[in-house]
Amino acid sequence: MITLMDTVPDFELPATGHQHFKLSAMRGAPLVLYFYPKDDTPGCTDEGLQFKALHQAFSDLKCTILGVSRDSLHSHEKFKDKMDFPFHLLSDENEVVCTLFDVMKMKNMYGKQVRGIQRSTFLIDSAGRLRAEWRGVSVPGHAQAVLDTLETL
Repeated sequence: MITLMDTVPDFELPATGHQHFKLSAMRGAPLVLYFYPKDDTPGCTDEGLQFKALHQAFSDLKCTILGVSRDSLHSHEKFKDKMDFPFHLLSDENEVVCTLFDVMKMKNMYGKQVRGIQRSTFLIDSAGRLRAEWRGVSVPGHAQAVLDTLETL
């Protein structure tokens, strides 16, 4: 598991817009990776819309925002288009990056134990080091808290 101030190991994932994301290509600017459970669900939509509302403020700080879930690229494309997100979504269907960031957890859903993504966000600095993390995120006000932390780097 990655801990604060560790350099995040390089990884690659397919992204919306027929893109291919590679972490090492992002060096030189900060990056927000937010992991969410499922496309087009209420909490995940709210979270994405909060990051969308603050996108310009993150951009002004040269920070890229990326959403990550296990959904397919096809699902991501529909979700991104529907919500008009100005940032890409990464597809981690094989849970490689989810495992790297230790976001796969057993959760209670309607009284049943299910394995899924624990809503989590990671702030990576321009040198590729993990500078902040939020786990078990409560959506209201979360994007602003991430922006506030970014402004202190």
